[in-house]
Amino acid sequence: MKVLIADGVSQMAVDILKDDFECVIKDKLPAEELLQIIPEFDALIVRSASKVTAEVIDAATNLKIIGRAGVGVDNIDVPAATARGIIVINSPGGNTNAATEHTCAMMLAMARNIPIANETLQKGEWNRKQYTGVELKDKTLGVIGMGRIGSGVAKRALAFEMKVIGYDPYINEERAKDMGVEVGTFEDVIAKSDFITVHMPLTDSTRGMINKDVMYKMKKGVRLINCARGGIIVEEDLRDAVLDGQVAGAAVDVFTSEPIPADHPLLGVKNIFVTPHLGASTVEAQVGVAVDVAQGIKAALNGDPVMTAVNMAPVSKSVMQVIAPYFDLAERLGCAARALVEGGIKKLDVTYNGEIADVSTRMITTAVLKGILSAELDDVVNFVNAPGLAKQRNIKVSEVKNKNTERFANTVTVTVTAGKNQTVSIQGTLFGDKARIVQINDNRVDVAPRRCLLLCPHNNRPGVIGQVGSIMGAAGVNISGMQVSTTSKEDVNLMILTLDSEVPADVLKLITSMEEIYDAKMIMFK
Repeated sequence: MKVLIADGVSQMAVDILKDDFECVIKDKLPAEELLQIIPEFDALIVRSASKVTAEVIDAATNLKIIGRAGVGVDNIDVPAATARGIIVINSPGGNTNAATEHTCAMMLAMARNIPIANETLQKGEWNRKQYTGVELKDKTLGVIGMGRIGSGVAKRALAFEMKVIGYDPYINEERAKDMGVEVGTFEDVIAKSDFITVHMPLTDSTRGMINKDVMYKMKKGVRLINCARGGIIVEEDLRDAVLDGQVAGAAVDVFTSEPIPADHPLLGVKNIFVTPHLGASTVEAQVGVAVDVAQGIKAALNGDPVMTAVNMAPVSKSVMQVIAPYFDLAERLGCAARALVEGGIKKLDVTYNGEIADVSTRMITTAVLKGILSAELDDVVNFVNAPGLAKQRNIKVSEVKNKNTERFANTVTVTVTAGKNQTVSIQGTLFGDKARIVQINDNRVDVAPRRCLLLCPHNNRPGVIGQVGSIMGAAGVNISGMQVSTTSKEDVNLMILTLDSEVPADVLKLITSMEEIYDAKMIMFK
């Protein structure tokens, strides 16, 4: 497999990947060349310079994963990638500390006029009175967006004896209060704060959220900081509000379009301090984000789940450790259920019993969908596109959780409804790290879901199993395992054969033609 590194990253990231994959490094890659060469590659690493457009994604016929060495993914068309089943990952924690510290540095530099004081002193001017600043102590800091960076800034502001009020539509109020942060509405933050820092992603709802109307609802003399994403604050409105005296100062590290032109509205304006997108520009952060993404790409290309995918539900490391062992089991249960019903699947119910019911199981359910859909589609089905493909096919998906168990510590039960309300239920568990099928409908079994399985409900009389074995032997199909389970129907047993190869159609027809065999279903695990 080939990995394209389109923007320069730490050599440590290259070292992680080069032993397993062919790495091609093309720093500052022109858009035309990216479009031309992308079909060759299985993975792509970018920072903020390269634009991964829908056109690039359409051309990327082999691409499986895009890694953004940083937090923001606004330079990647994530919906287009998702539609193609391409995983998009970022490094949400790799530059958190760097961005947090830069925000605090910008706030302090603005409060004490450090940039302009340095500039004029270097020119031989001594302007102590002109550059009198303000203290942070006892001021109110409004934090818009209480994620990793926003929370980090709040924590440091409290050390400066500031009062902190935070706004975030998804804020955990209990955690914020434990930190000593007051939780408020957007309007509360705007009206009460002496300093306001934004830490929201750039989306349709946050684009231009700090505009002229909002600025004039703030305290007169407020100071604004934006080290998050360009476009959240309307740049022309900010310039006008500073010139008008409504906003006393601003510190800006990010811009709507980068690099900025010489006539940018925030340049040359007194009390507006700017830096060229330095939030993540520390030695430690550049190594951190590159290593994070390289490890994610290595995992994805080796078929393992990744924790930092932005186009699937995020999962913490602790939860991933619990659920990851169930992915293979879940996928095989889905594959088996698909093979045991006919017609289009209308409904999928996944029931979790035991301690596993205490954690988020969405990715396990997605693994079940992978198994179901991979059995009937030629397209690549993965954790990214499986939910969307199920929705396109009008498959209703539900989860049921119950901590009560009967025979095993944890079980996953997959129930599918297909065709004319045909239903099949199949249950599995883990014995150590080994997947086992332990129930099919109302039949208790103990089968390893590997290779090929042949399920034959049959009349419980002597000679039936031996006759099937003889047919298999004559056809050169090796039986590596066999189990017989009683069913709820009198004199009907369920024979399950584990085979080393698929049963040819003519052989399967011969078996089903036997008077004592009521049905024969093949399960082929990919």
